Amino acid sequence: MAQQEIISQRLYSLDTLRGFDMFWIMGFGHIFETFAKDKSSPFWYFIYTQFTHTIWDGFTFWDLIFPLFMFMVGVSIPFSLGKSLDKGIPRSQLLKKVIRRGIILILLGIVYNNGLMLKPISDIRFPSVLGKIGASYMFAGILYLYTGKRAQWIWFWGILISYWLLLKFTSAPGFPPGDLSEPGNFMSYFDRSVLPGKLSRGIHDTVGLLCTVTGICTVLFGVFAGNFLKNYKSSQLFKAKWLAIAGLISIAIAFIWNMDFPFNKNLWSSSFVLLTSGMSIILFSVFYYIIDIRGWKKWTFFFRVIGVNSILTYMSEIFIDWRYTANAFFKWLGQLFGEPYDIVVLGLCAIAIQWLFLYFLYKKKIFFKV
Repeated sequence: MAQQEIISQRLYSLDTLRGFDMFWIMGFGHIFETFAKDKSSPFWYFIYTQFTHTIWDGFTFWDLIFPLFMFMVGVSIPFSLGKSLDKGIPRSQLLKKVIRRGIILILLGIVYNNGLMLKPISDIRFPSVLGKIGASYMFAGILYLYTGKRAQWIWFWGILISYWLLLKFTSAPGFPPGDLSEPGNFMSYFDRSVLPGKLSRGIHDTVGLLCTVTGICTVLFGVFAGNFLKNYKSSQLFKAKWLAIAGLISIAIAFIWNMDFPFNKNLWSSSFVLLTSGMSIILFSVFYYIIDIRGWKKWTFFFRVIGVNSILTYMSEIFIDWRYTANAFFKWLGQLFGEPYDIVVLGLCAIAIQWLFLYFLYKKKIFFKV
């Protein structure tokens, strides 16, 4: 098959990696966290910490799940919007589509946080995971439509450096400039001052308004990877290699920057962006090599069923209690294994039920898209 024909097809690796990412959110990560919590050995304690978010500074495996998804949102932009541009669809029409998608994700995020019940504004949490994805996608999509590759890189580094300088030379009232503690940093103070409703941690929101600006950079890093795959004229093996090298360079810069601006998911710090983007692009290059280059695709079906309906997978948790369903049907199975293995068994049953639901939709070609 010709090189151009391969590139023009849907990236199986992207759908698979997206499903792999969502698989942990479906409950597999919770299984590890809960099982490891009851163990007293250093090994199991390490496993436990890797499946919980860092409270403030630092990094764990669980901190990668969200930025990895945002990175993949960026990778898809050159293939979706780029394909439309190649067909001659006006940028103004695509702009409306990008803004609509972004707003829908923001609204879905509010529903996810608060349900469908009417509440006083003071009780509503407006920032959300989906909202951060929607806003970041929207602005990255606009940059893709109306700027060239060089300008996109300028925006990327300009945002990261500006955000670093902003937090380095400002702070909340009563704190010294450059204070990066939870009560003292400027980002948290900005969100407390500007955002209506409640914040997830009272004085700080884990997906606040100001840190969404650096979220744009996470999506843009994915755009760079997607552009490289789609438009660079070279072999697929060459591309996979250089994607991995780009990831290593990004991680190296991140560790240097970490000395002054620590890895911090809550602040979505510039060093955190480079660290998680580097790790994401390396993961993507591995999946791309195994699946799209080597052609080893049979094992990907399980994850692709999840990946093609990722938003529905995430949103379903507010309408369906998968763990309750698993307990209702398979509690007896957990009792057969006894503690603490019943946690693993029932967790796997909950995942299996979710997957079968998604498989039914997959077979019926029902895909939830925004």
